[in-house]
Amino acid sequence: MSDPILRVKNLSKHFIITGSNIAGKTIINAVRNISFDIYEHDSFGLIGESGSGKSTTANLVLRLLEPSSGTIEIFGKDITWLDEAGMRRHRKDIQIIFQQSGNSLDPKMTVGELLMEPLKIHGIAGEKEYDKETDRLLEMVGLTPKDKSKYPSQMSGGQNQRIIIARAIAVRPRIIVCDEPVASLDVSVQGQILNLLMDLKEELGLTYLFITHDLKVVRHICSRIAVMYNGEIVEMGEMREVLEKPRGDYTKLLVESIL
Repeated sequence: MSDPILRVKNLSKHFIITGSNIAGKTIINAVRNISFDIYEHDSFGLIGESGSGKSTTANLVLRLLEPSSGTIEIFGKDITWLDEAGMRRHRKDIQIIFQQSGNSLDPKMTVGELLMEPLKIHGIAGEKEYDKETDRLLEMVGLTPKDKSKYPSQMSGGQNQRIIIARAIAVRPRIIVCDEPVASLDVSVQGQILNLLMDLKEELGLTYLFITHDLKVVRHICSRIAVMYNGEIVEMGEMREVLEKPRGDYTKLLVESIL
């Protein structure tokens, strides 16, 4: 087997909350000593209930949060303690699709401007190619060039999620972190977005780290999964093996309660 393109080893994150009590502070262990590898073209899922540490893990991998200990490697490069200038060289290789379009899309920018922004920041296309490239991105996610003049408020929730996906693929990444990308959408739209993500994975050769609490979504898109509980990984393996023959008590309860 080839080397993993994303390797997380013994990763931990704790938050210190200062209070007015006698103890003075409280330590919250959000992620505790987790390890996993993701291989090229894989679709790896982190699953668990709200508060289990999934999104914190995603933010650590993206270096949006500083780890307390452990290491993060991308393409064999240790990025754990890189400063922002050092991380900037890796930002376009690993992108994120957020859950809430309202927190991801500037309501004052048109769709065209939202798609041009990452192209400009990362120097993906020349100024004369911006229109052509934004048209291409819109068509790749099932929208049309006519949508460039619209604002997010003029688009549906599913359409805005397609814009977020287009922004993520605009910089031609190799890894995309999908943080509950369909959780806020109507059930009828969720399947469309999941199918789009799978099509883009094949077309662009993407690798996914998929964060979700929905085991039905996991079955649709993930090949391998890790189950998180209270900041720790309690079970990991091939998707079908974990969901159909869970070993741990927590995983059994999770599967029984959702599937």
